[in-house]
Amino acid sequence: MELDLKDKRKTEKVVEAYSDMIMRIAYQNLKCVHEAEDVMQEVFLALINKRKFADDEHLKAWLIRVTVNKCRDVLRKKRRSDLPLGVAESFLFSPEQSGILEEIFELPPDDRTVIYLHYYEGYNAAEIGKILKKSENAIYIKLTRAREKLKDILLKEGENE
Repeated sequence: MELDLKDKRKTEKVVEAYSDMIMRIAYQNLKCVHEAEDVMQEVFLALINKRKFADDEHLKAWLIRVTVNKCRDVLRKKRRSDLPLGVAESFLFSPEQSGILEEIFELPPDDRTVIYLHYYEGYNAAEIGKILKKSENAIYIKLTRAREKLKDILLKEGENE
C-alpha cells in the first residue's frame, strides 16, 4: 500500500502524529529549542516535497533520517551556545525519560542518536540500521560503545558527588 500525501488533511495528520518525535530527536541532537524548531520546520517542508511513501513505517523512518541529517547540517554550519537543559526538558521528555538526559548529552552526536532511537523511541538495532543506513552489526557495536561511554560518564559523576 503506497502512502500519498497530496491530500492536505493526510499531511496535517502526519504532522500531528510525528511532530513531537521530530522535536525530541532534533532537541536531543542540538540541545537548543529554537534550532530544533527550525529543523522540525525544514523536515516538514521536505515532507511536502516528497509526498509518496511505501507505508507508515517507511514514512517514519524517512522522517527520522531527515531529522538526524538536518541536525548534522546545523551542527556543521555553526557553533551554538547551549541552552540550559531544564528549559526544554520539561515539555519534551517525561520525568522517566529525562532521568539521565544530561549525561546522554555528553555523548558524541552519533552515539546520542543511536541511544535515543533505541531507548526513547524503542527501535531495535536492525530498524536503527535501516533508518541511519548502516548495518545492523555496526549499530550493535555503536550501541555497545555508547553504553560504555555513558557508564563511564555516570561513574565519573558518582565520584564527583
